[in-house]
Amino acid sequence: MGRLGTARHDDGVPAERQAVERRTEHSQRTPRMPRDQRRRQLLTAAHQVFVAHGYHGAAMDEIADVAMVSKPVLYQHFPGKRELYLALLDEHLEDLTARLLRAIASTTDNKQRVHATIREFFGFIASDSQAHRLVFESDLMHDPDVSSRLEAFNARFADAIAGVISEDTGLSRAQAVLLGRAMSGMAQVSARYWLELEGQVDLDEASELVSRLAWRGIGRFPKEA
Repeated sequence: MGRLGTARHDDGVPAERQAVERRTEHSQRTPRMPRDQRRRQLLTAAHQVFVAHGYHGAAMDEIADVAMVSKPVLYQHFPGKRELYLALLDEHLEDLTARLLRAIASTTDNKQRVHATIREFFGFIASDSQAHRLVFESDLMHDPDVSSRLEAFNARFADAIAGVISEDTGLSRAQAVLLGRAMSGMAQVSARYWLELEGQVDLDEASELVSRLAWRGIGRFPKEA
């Protein structure tokens, strides 16, 4: 019986050498880093892919490639694409909520409150990150976990606005929440439409126009009461 030769693949490179090269490549692609830092890296990559292709068009392979990690590393942190998306959605909604609540608390002048709040909506929509596409334009809108998160966001924001309105107008809580919902919806829809204008109206002018419209409605309630 002849001696066994070194195992080779079709390209003529010894299998042992290919295994070493694969291990080296893997170590170069996925250097060790703290868990929180790795999670941030993966979420950043997923954000890019979801914005570019939507939820259904995104693939875990591409997310791993953009993050420059192996798929096993990706799956160590997120069981699947859905979990990645929900984590991003939570993050963006938390950021937007914080921005809006800061705007509401930034002054005791209600006219300035309205302007600051609507300006924050426009700022979020205008952000280079395009986070609004994951929040308001996702192809996963009818998913129960997604819709429940959006409803919780809308309810919290409307409730914050209602707290201010009810204090100054004498309207019932239910009436004030209804107005809060109306203001939230107006800000979202107008800001998203503004983006389609592609620079025909600048951000400050657009947010000023919409805030003036909102204030002329809300600001009249104490006088009319």
